[in-house]
Amino acid sequence: MTHGFSKQRLDLIAPFLQRAWIEPGWLPGAQVLVWRRGETVLDIVLGERDRVRATPMTHDTIHRIYSMTKPLTSVAALMLLEEGAIALDDPVAKFIPAFANLGVFAGGTPGSFITKPPARAMTVHDLMRHTSGFTYGFLQRTAIDAEYRRLRLAEFDLEGGLPEMVRLLATLPLEFSPGTAFNYSVSTDVLGHVIEIAGGMSLREFFQSRLLAPLGMTDTDFFVPEDKRARLATCYWSKDDRLALWDDGVKTMRYANLPSLLSGGGGLAGTAADYLRFARMLLNGGELDGVRYLSPKTVALMTMNHLPGNAEIADLMPASDLFNETAYRGVGFGLGVAVMQNLAHAAMPGSIGEYAWGGLAGTFFFVDPKEELIAIMMTQVIDTQARRMRLRRDLRTLIFSAMTESFQK
Repeated sequence: MTHGFSKQRLDLIAPFLQRAWIEPGWLPGAQVLVWRRGETVLDIVLGERDRVRATPMTHDTIHRIYSMTKPLTSVAALMLLEEGAIALDDPVAKFIPAFANLGVFAGGTPGSFITKPPARAMTVHDLMRHTSGFTYGFLQRTAIDAEYRRLRLAEFDLEGGLPEMVRLLATLPLEFSPGTAFNYSVSTDVLGHVIEIAGGMSLREFFQSRLLAPLGMTDTDFFVPEDKRARLATCYWSKDDRLALWDDGVKTMRYANLPSLLSGGGGLAGTAADYLRFARMLLNGGELDGVRYLSPKTVALMTMNHLPGNAEIADLMPASDLFNETAYRGVGFGLGVAVMQNLAHAAMPGSIGEYAWGGLAGTFFFVDPKEELIAIMMTQVIDTQARRMRLRRDLRTLIFSAMTESFQK
């Protein structure tokens, strides 16, 4: 037994992934890392990081973590909150004056939208919990997200970067009045621009000086330098139930150079070992290796449910089939992370209060403070939501099923 786990049961995870996910061709390869009470109890790599070149997955493989960038951006904002530069109830227009006149969609079509005034102003709080009224272009549900696609909002190569993105957003309606619904959106990208304004430096400079370098996350950045590019996994997408090339890791265009738009919502690439450093800091109440990043009280605030009425995400989504990184019942949302509220609703093992998030290419992590547990999954496949959620559910079940000792009182 290792730190409250059965080695025999942990050893079931690798053959399960190989049999159920890699051999059928759903995943090219994967890395799973489990950490508990000061020790890594599982760190496995399977399959390949590049199928054409038959390059094996390795422990130091660099992955596009996409929306797993969001918790880092949220922590950066909370660092500024602790310094008095940002408050949760600050109107976003305090930092982005053009947002003072945002309207809510009431009808019309692109070029002739009809709007009405919001019930209240959008706040930093709304940005951090996705209740802002913004959306994502790829949701493909409304005339507004069609305009996001046309204007290429949140695209990494958007000329003018974050300032141009927020300028364009100020010309479009909100999908709903802030605080009335949960919609996965560009909110965290806008939060990244607020950090730039309040922090007096670019988002990359803030990340590097305040989080990545101090935490020792040396392989995490908005691009992958040439001397590390051989370790960048190729990213695939599921096309007609087959893996098709999305971004070649060796010949990548997207990650070869620093992008125009520094996306706090999904721009980082990094390793599982790096992300473990970040997750350990959160699990340890905002401190790691003698360096304090956040107060324990601020971490507690970050990881409680902030949705109005203590609601679950599923209760506040405008449509039940909308994309987000945690499509389970029983889950609320904090400041940049999903928070487990009701295990019976979620219908899977875990702990009340555990928090988590994932990324578009299949990466995800969760932290269970009650069990002093962190789990990180890395792979590089843009797949259907149903299949991504099934993989995460299966892995969570296997990890918790391997637990032989609970530390909960």
